[in-house]
Amino acid sequence: MAHRSAVGAPPHRRPRTRAVLAVTAATAVLGGAFATAGPAAASSHREAPSIAGSPRLDTTDVYAFLSPDKAGTVTLAANWLPFSEPAGGPNFYTFADGAAYDIAIDTNGNAKPDIIYRWQFRTTVKNKGTFLYNTGPVTSLTDPDLNVVQTYDLKKYSGGRWSTLAKNRIAAPSNVGKASMPKYADLRKQATYTVGGRDVFAGQADDPFFLDLRVFDLLYGGDLSEVGNDTLAGYNVNTVAIRVPVSELGGSKNVIGVWSETLAKGADGQLRRVSRLGNPLVNEVVIPTKDKDRFNASRPQGDAQFLKYVTNPGLPKVVEKVYGIKAPAEPRNDLVSVFLTGVKGLNQPKNVVPGEMLRLNLTPFANQTPSRLGVVGGDNNGFPNGRRLTDDVLDAALQVVEGELVGAPNDLGDGVNANDVAFGSTFPYVALPHSGSGSVNSPAAAKAKGAALVSPLEGGKADVVTVAGSGSPATGSGTTALGPTTAAAQVSPASDRTALQAGAGLGTAALALAGGALLLGRRRRLVRARDEVRASTV
Repeated sequence: MAHRSAVGAPPHRRPRTRAVLAVTAATAVLGGAFATAGPAAASSHREAPSIAGSPRLDTTDVYAFLSPDKAGTVTLAANWLPFSEPAGGPNFYTFADGAAYDIAIDTNGNAKPDIIYRWQFRTTVKNKGTFLYNTGPVTSLTDPDLNVVQTYDLKKYSGGRWSTLAKNRIAAPSNVGKASMPKYADLRKQATYTVGGRDVFAGQADDPFFLDLRVFDLLYGGDLSEVGNDTLAGYNVNTVAIRVPVSELGGSKNVIGVWSETLAKGADGQLRRVSRLGNPLVNEVVIPTKDKDRFNASRPQGDAQFLKYVTNPGLPKVVEKVYGIKAPAEPRNDLVSVFLTGVKGLNQPKNVVPGEMLRLNLTPFANQTPSRLGVVGGDNNGFPNGRRLTDDVLDAALQVVEGELVGAPNDLGDGVNANDVAFGSTFPYVALPHSGSGSVNSPAAAKAKGAALVSPLEGGKADVVTVAGSGSPATGSGTTALGPTTAAAQVSPASDRTALQAGAGLGTAALALAGGALLLGRRRRLVRARDEVRASTV
């Protein structure tokens, strides 16, 4: 396979081409603009009013990456059912019967789905006379003690028609607990199939997205002292994943666009689109509340209607109002490339038609130093060139928000640099789901989450994240998180309140979020940053 040359250079401090600048600028909107959101959580967990009431249909994240252990293949994955508490029985977590769970692919840049992989599920309850999900220890997918079983058909749309790739495959069940499923890893293996040269999986998994969401609680408790906690640690999602040959997607020199769609049957029995996700955080934090449901019901070829939210983003105005940092001039045409077209030299298809989706170059870039920050960290094989499980999309956004592109290099972060558990080294790569025996609210889980907190450091040192269960720390690549011992964290609650009140009319939640986006992880001149914030509240 041919290798393309790198668009950017490895950090640190890294020079950049215009293409990479456009990528990172767009990341500021797609990730950092969460300051404009309302009651949202995580990548696109509960991102729109209508879908928030239907978690089984709510797409949380989409991933598209070149398979690390099998050259010449691409892995596509999508997740649903946000915040699945492992011990949440007796009705554990199933895909919705009658719905269609799609991963759509644009192979020629026309913003339309040329290929769709579709999972459709059926639920069977063997013994309706019991309340139990399983009536004894489950040792296989066909174990009589597995009382609630989901099977699915996998279909493919290509060349204008549908075909069936597999029928009646059994999905991996919810991980009820150690007593019920003593060897859950065996169930995962049994639920991973090979279908016509493609690897396929459906079932429960650990939620792979990692970030600290306490920013929604008035700047991490009101005094910036509670940063560094992975809010999604310990929660599960339902995952579908497929690994396909690059040749099936147009060949190694192609660029593809990827997004998920969920379709549910209406009263007339017809399938209608109710959830959609491409890039993380777009509908949740870029699209305003009034258009969120419309975005979910639309397809990429109609995304010109949402262009104004990219070219005139809300976050810079909030930042300028609160902190006096002048917002860049509008319209922000530099942000359009990632949101709608991909970036020339990185992941823009030929003759591209604008449409919001993850775009992945099927040829890996050579001589890249892997970075969790993806392109922002000088690694052009990462987000927003597709999205890997390990890509830290929130930190990449925060660094741009602070001025990475306008002469103010920084190393911002929310203090969460890695997932709470290690990802797998083989397909489907997502980590095994948390067991009901280790519920989010259990003492063991609380201890594990405490061990994963990032220690606040100053002076530009790399923070350390201990991955629960790994026994070894994962370095934070120079990102520093504010915590109770840092200078900027000593801003008094009264000053915080004054800063929020000074921007009344923009909304307390939005101001709090903007403050978090700017203050989290300030690496340099912490004392000066503290004084500037205090001065702005006088």
